Amino acid sequence: MIVDDKAAVEGGVLIVERQILARLRNRRFFSLYELNEAIADLLEELNTQGFQKREGTRRSVFEAVDKPAMHPLPVNAYEYGEWKRLKVQMNYHVRVLDAYYSVPYDLVGQILDVRFTRTTVEIFSEGVRIASHRRCERKGQYQTVFEHMPSSHQAQASWTPTRILAWAQTIGPSTQVVCETIMAQRHYPEQGFNQCRGIFNLASKVYNPERVEAACERAIAIRSPLYKSVVSILKNGLDAVALTPPAGPPPIEHQNIRGAEYYKELAGAKENVTC
Repeated sequence: MIVDDKAAVEGGVLIVERQILARLRNRRFFSLYELNEAIADLLEELNTQGFQKREGTRRSVFEAVDKPAMHPLPVNAYEYGEWKRLKVQMNYHVRVLDAYYSVPYDLVGQILDVRFTRTTVEIFSEGVRIASHRRCERKGQYQTVFEHMPSSHQAQASWTPTRILAWAQTIGPSTQVVCETIMAQRHYPEQGFNQCRGIFNLASKVYNPERVEAACERAIAIRSPLYKSVVSILKNGLDAVALTPPAGPPPIEHQNIRGAEYYKELAGAKENVTC
């Protein structure tokens, strides 16, 4: 049997319009909180008002029929999500709304199901979730999981600016400053990793840490803390040359130039005249 509740629902709407909305139509409210408070008061009055043709109130019917059948709300609020089928690119990432999210590298070239919400991107293969990422905040951004990389990429990704500087510090403070400067001059620190690692190779395979530290100290002194400057200093043996402060310009002697003694004598002459 099909029960049509449409008429009952429309009747309930009509009662609310008459008992609540109509009674408030001439009142002026200055905030949404004030309006909701007035509606809540009239709603409570309506729910405790007795029925005309049967026993009880709307409140008593709710307590006896609806409330026992109610279930708790879900722990997580509903979040709208969209689905797409996307191909894994050669860099083992899928492109979602101009941002990139990694999957295990052996899935390159496959078509996967992607579900994305306002906060999360989930990637499925044959109904099994294989990756979950926080949604990127800007276009062109990457979200990459270390375990998704092939072993060769994992070795490269293990290098970080913190690790670079910690290793440079084992050679010496000047080496650390040079490496820090190299990374700071790039838009992304990773773009300076190869030059920093080149300095480490100089210290471990070509020369020794003491010479490399001395070369970095000289590179800083000449205001050229760059990899190529360190290489040039080592190649020419300038790291063994003692650092001396640059000599100042020689004093200029000319008959039209008056030194400090002239002004001292002039000041003494003025004092004698005053006395």
